[in-house]
Amino acid sequence: MNPTQDTLDLVRGALRSPSDLIAKTISTGTGLVAFDLQAPAKNLYPFVTPIRNVIPRVGGGTGTATNWRQVTALIGSGFDAMGWVPEGQRSGQMSYATASKSATFVTIGEEDAATYEAISAGRDFEDIQARMTFRLLQKMMLKEEMAILGGNASLQLGTPATPVLAASGTGATLPAATYYVKIVALTLEGYQNSSLTGGVATTKNITGPDGQSYTLSGGSSNISAEASQAVTLGQTLAATVTPLAGAVAYAWFVGTATNTETLQAITAINSASFASPLASGQQAQTAVTADNSANPNYAYDGLLTTAFKSGSNAYVATQATGTAGTGTPLTSSGRGSVVEIDTMFQTMWNNYQLSPTVLYVNVQELKNITAKVLSNASAPLLRYEVTGDGNAYDLAAAGAVSFYFNPFALNGGLRIPIRIHPRVPPGTIIGWAENLPVQYQSNEVPNVAEVKTRQDYYQIDWPVVTRQRQVGVYAEEVLAVYAPFAMGVITNIGNG
Repeated sequence: MNPTQDTLDLVRGALRSPSDLIAKTISTGTGLVAFDLQAPAKNLYPFVTPIRNVIPRVGGGTGTATNWRQVTALIGSGFDAMGWVPEGQRSGQMSYATASKSATFVTIGEEDAATYEAISAGRDFEDIQARMTFRLLQKMMLKEEMAILGGNASLQLGTPATPVLAASGTGATLPAATYYVKIVALTLEGYQNSSLTGGVATTKNITGPDGQSYTLSGGSSNISAEASQAVTLGQTLAATVTPLAGAVAYAWFVGTATNTETLQAITAINSASFASPLASGQQAQTAVTADNSANPNYAYDGLLTTAFKSGSNAYVATQATGTAGTGTPLTSSGRGSVVEIDTMFQTMWNNYQLSPTVLYVNVQELKNITAKVLSNASAPLLRYEVTGDGNAYDLAAAGAVSFYFNPFALNGGLRIPIRIHPRVPPGTIIGWAENLPVQYQSNEVPNVAEVKTRQDYYQIDWPVVTRQRQVGVYAEEVLAVYAPFAMGVITNIGNG
């Protein structure tokens, strides 16, 4: 029904001459406003999978495992380094060193679900089902990156040695008492799964939407035997342990009564020091009752685990214990390089005539490498940015080393990129030859390692049995490492 002309005239008059008939003004506070919602939702989470992005993926897998036969050496007759033969005679026959290898296929996956109400409510904002699948695939790839780097199916950490304790110094605020210490070693997976607030990861039971459940190990060793040390006021408690093969970090449980220790520190070196009062409310040592370092029934061995395993022939160097809580940092060569990295390169060349093509590090180690290389002894250079007119310049400060030159390689050496990886822990440097050098090109192994797939990424839209759309993304794969000797690891590096 249209308002009459008289009604409109009355409204216009009231607006021209406000009176008690219209006593209030409509404002934004009434809520009668539009809602400016930007669509779709903004994905503000890191998605970093550098190794998964570059490692070759090869399909065609069948059966329960991929198998290969490898020739590891050509053994000459007589003296292996001599080929001399008398006139008219025949040489002896050469022989081979061979081995059979296999890697079992496993399944990785992740699932998500959206209710019908959520799908309807999200209409005109974002495609809930499509976005759900997209984020689901990203999350699975993030987990796959960890699997390729540090998956552990076969390397059991066991039980660490009993820690060695000492008390010394002055000025600390740790109360006088007898302190008891136990430790737990952590794999890369265990380090990523554990924290001071969340505690050491032991096991976790997972129940799927189908109602079936399974248990995963979190990546932690069994807890060590107990050690004790009397501390007087002002002293610092120092604790060290023998490094454990396969561990990249250690969790320290400390208490003032026997078998009452609680989690007080997680370190990337095999020592810790305590100078202030212990924190309360931390995880109790009773939470760790067994070795939960590997998942032999579900996982495959990643690059780091493969290198750590006995008999891999990978280069693995563990820094000396050094001062408790400080460790042994990297060493400057005094000529623009790092002694420990140079030693790794030289050893890999001497043993296998190859070099890593990339170094993966934590931000801590990138800073430390830079500090060792850019010193007064190495005559660091400032970078000058000159403008087009040549009359002004800028200085680029806080530089970092982005490449490391390895002179121990064919054809005059190799320039190796140093890349930060969010999953590499502090105290560890990983060198990896992504491809074998030219002298290996006749070996029928184009890749040092590859993800062999029996069934690459696939999506399952589960039948509707409830008022939800349920989706799973899976892959059936294994990491096949053909040349573990093409990897190098430096671990237990102190910060500094």
